[in-house]
Amino acid sequence: MSGTDRESTERPHLTIHYRGPLGSCNYGCPYCPFAKRKATRREVLEDSAALTRFVAWAETAPFTLSVLFTPWGEALAYPRYQAAIVRLSHLAHVQKVAIQTNLSGALGWLDAANIGKVGIWATYHPTQTTRPRFLKRCAELRTKNVSFSVGVVGAREHFAEIAEMRAALPDSVYLWVNAFFGRRSYYTPAEREWLSSIDPHFALDTVRHRSRGQACAGGHTLISVDGDGTARPCHFIGDVIGNIYDADFAARLSPRPCTRHVCDCFIGYAHLETLNLRGTFGAGLLERNPLLGQGL
Repeated sequence: MSGTDRESTERPHLTIHYRGPLGSCNYGCPYCPFAKRKATRREVLEDSAALTRFVAWAETAPFTLSVLFTPWGEALAYPRYQAAIVRLSHLAHVQKVAIQTNLSGALGWLDAANIGKVGIWATYHPTQTTRPRFLKRCAELRTKNVSFSVGVVGAREHFAEIAEMRAALPDSVYLWVNAFFGRRSYYTPAEREWLSSIDPHFALDTVRHRSRGQACAGGHTLISVDGDGTARPCHFIGDVIGNIYDADFAARLSPRPCTRHVCDCFIGYAHLETLNLRGTFGAGLLERNPLLGQGL
């Protein structure tokens, strides 16, 4: 074992959900507040500076790291996010770097990345792109051997597209379905059964998981980080733990039960110990790919 590898294994592990100031998107989904919003020059500069600082911190962080970029908008439209993923993927102490994306942009930049450490959480928006165009991007990811998942919102008007997408994707690509605004009552029993045949884990997303007082990775081995470096247990809890750029930050991490009554978003409930989704999704947890958990 090299000195670098030995140092990495001795560090505690930390998963980070990073969401900087970016708040713009090239898509116009009607339910999204950032739909078709173009960032101002000032916002671009602020987001770029925050991302640069975060990557520089990650290079010498006192942890082994897994990083999921969860932007408000489409981050891969910007070369700085592509470069950040490439850089992080080559760091010995980074185990995984993943991003949520609409998969609308070119993917050539992935050729410079350490592909074994990259994950793509791709969402198909039937009203914003065509199925052939999206599938072409998926085929590129497969050719590049990138771990990725594909998802879609389970609105009734999308059912036909969900069926077509499942038929078009190989079995080696997991297709997840987000319950329409988490409303279990929205679906008939037959619809729930059909959607579960598409996504074996669909039922998880129809439940508002009781989380208050439950053990969770949030605030201990998982944190949400904003552009200023402010850390919170997760995106859904406003309590500030500290700032990752403070010298004593590591000491602020500790086990803490969830303070929310319920948790109904995958990037939150995936880290509840009662659900053991780390055991289900394995190395594919960040990009929502349970097939890696099955050793595929």
